[in-house]
Amino acid sequence: MMTVDDISSLLVWYEEHKRDLPWRKTEDPYEIWVSEIMLQQTRVEAVKPYYGNFLKKYPDVRALSEAKEDDLVRIWEGLGYYSRVRNMHKAAMDVMLRCGGLFPVSYEVLLTLPGIGEYTAGAVSSIAGGENVPAVDGNVLRVYTRYTADPEEITNPKCVKRIREELKESMHATAGDSPVYSPGKFNSAMMELGATVCLPNGEPKCAECPLAKNCRAYAEGKMLEFPKKAQKKERRIEKRTVFIMESTGGIGLRKRPEKGLLAGMYEFPGTEGHLSRKQAQDFLESLGYHPLKIERIEDAKHVFSHVEWHMRAYHAVIDDFTDPVKEDETQGIFFVTKEERGTGFALPSAFAAYKKYIL
Repeated sequence: MMTVDDISSLLVWYEEHKRDLPWRKTEDPYEIWVSEIMLQQTRVEAVKPYYGNFLKKYPDVRALSEAKEDDLVRIWEGLGYYSRVRNMHKAAMDVMLRCGGLFPVSYEVLLTLPGIGEYTAGAVSSIAGGENVPAVDGNVLRVYTRYTADPEEITNPKCVKRIREELKESMHATAGDSPVYSPGKFNSAMMELGATVCLPNGEPKCAECPLAKNCRAYAEGKMLEFPKKAQKKERRIEKRTVFIMESTGGIGLRKRPEKGLLAGMYEFPGTEGHLSRKQAQDFLESLGYHPLKIERIEDAKHVFSHVEWHMRAYHAVIDDFTDPVKEDETQGIFFVTKEERGTGFALPSAFAAYKKYIL
């Protein structure tokens, strides 16, 4: 557990050193929830412009519940992990149905909404509702396991559950003894310390840390040995060939399946493996298209959490006189003009290297 004095020192440090972030200027649970979902596995600087734009278009839970999914995916384009915004849409509709349009601040109620786990429920309920529940993300786990020199692997759910309970005990013990304490500030301070001082890569800035005097890892000079993690599995590498198919009708796209990686997103047509130029031409002809010209363009790579796409790409000009340029029911390929591209065909960042061809 953390001592009351250390938590008080942490909160004083937070007030003096916290970053000026837009979501820290509100106690509206809806706005806090939006920020927390956006910040999942995404850098703060990347989130800032999206956060403002999202709230401008969807200022409250009602507006979000009434949104079209394609519009949501479009405004989310570039943030990645698109299941997040789809779950937000489902959660907003659920709030309208079950909570009368008032975004909940109860930890237990938040946990019943799509896409909200224990961390997000803890963050929203503590910051907006003042509930004494911890919000345990990667930053908090790193701070706490160094502070306690915890020997367990944080990839073990039982370890995370125990840490959450220990932090909850610390919060309850501090609530009656510290004049500067509040649950939301404590959670925010722990996250801020992990993001700016108790760093994940390279040497942590222990000389600046308000918890250093009682940090066991610091006392033993073993900061980089914590948190303990199981060895990561190597990412699977998938070779793919991507086609930028161009006709007078625009650029060829297709929609990915509704389940799985990049579910429901639009993509350039492609196939598994790295095809030679001759194989690429044969592949397009097997789909019923007749390329007037086909040339290889730049390769690209995109890294997901569990898989890497190594992409080879070809630019193909399609013969409009012999080929249909409307939707292909077999392959799901359809052609969009530059004007149509701006009306809702969101391309994931996996294809960032090839977006210039459609623009």
